[in-house]
Amino acid sequence: MPLQLRRPQPRTAIAIDAPARLHLGFLDPNASLGRAFGSLGLVIDAHSTRLEARIAEREQINGAADNAERERIALCVARLQAAYGPATLAIDVIHAPRAHTGLGSGTQLAMAVGTAFARLVGQPASSAEIASLLGRGARSGIGILGFDCGGLLLDGGPPGDLRQHVPPLLARQPFPDQWRVLLVSDNSREGLHGTRERRALAALAPFPQRLAAHLCHLVLMRILPGAAEHDFAPFAHGITEMQQLIGEYFASAQGGVFASPDVERVLREVAAERTAGIGQTSWGPTGFAIVASAREADSALTTARAAARAMPHIECRIVAGRNSGAAIRDAEARAPHSDAA
Repeated sequence: MPLQLRRPQPRTAIAIDAPARLHLGFLDPNASLGRAFGSLGLVIDAHSTRLEARIAEREQINGAADNAERERIALCVARLQAAYGPATLAIDVIHAPRAHTGLGSGTQLAMAVGTAFARLVGQPASSAEIASLLGRGARSGIGILGFDCGGLLLDGGPPGDLRQHVPPLLARQPFPDQWRVLLVSDNSREGLHGTRERRALAALAPFPQRLAAHLCHLVLMRILPGAAEHDFAPFAHGITEMQQLIGEYFASAQGGVFASPDVERVLREVAAERTAGIGQTSWGPTGFAIVASAREADSALTTARAAARAMPHIECRIVAGRNSGAAIRDAEARAPHSDAA
């Protein structure tokens, strides 16, 4: 369900909590079956991007944002001003996850800034419109769709009409409440992004048509039905197989099925002891193991930490799925936090 359906009243100050997502894989990376990409993804209840924004006399970007994030926010604001009018915002970033770790932080930051701007000036802009304006969703729509509705999501890849390039939502399943996700991240690495990402994609061999067809079958006949029926085994096996196939395809660009050999080592140990859907989100370096219950998650976390005992750069954490999109509320019209906050 889109968050913006009617003209909102201008507000004085607004707070937004935009959820992170896991990118679980592409269906057809280079259109071997006629349409490129198509993505499966899951919104999670951790690593969200949180900010507050208000109309101000001078532009300010404060809080928990590094210089690169401040530059991205300033660029977003400039595009929004060109499209919707010269409003001046003070933005306070309360929390932002580490960039380029596979959690979709760039899209969430852009969507949060764009939505805050639109709400503050009373502009009836949809998430798709904001994403297009800010250059998000060129390949995957999971972050944009997850901003709206959360859950386990399937998009159809970007359409050929470049005037509206956000991929359409094809299917959404609530992620079962009892299932959990073990995140394993290599804090010494970043995933491919920017120019390096574009070059890596351009250098890849054509994706085999038979594998694209198989991935579509895995998603439509194993993974999504497994989630709909709370049938964990086919879901987990489908995710693992999908991730293995996609990882093998991208191996030449990222150095292996996983970008981080240490993340792979930990996740293989976890999967050797229990049924789990394992893989890497986007270009990594964050990997995941989806398990069937909180008890399994505690056990998997113990296994992961034991496997990573000599790896201080490896961080392990349990999260759940999030079946709701961004939380948007009025905030007090106050001065933003200082950079030292």
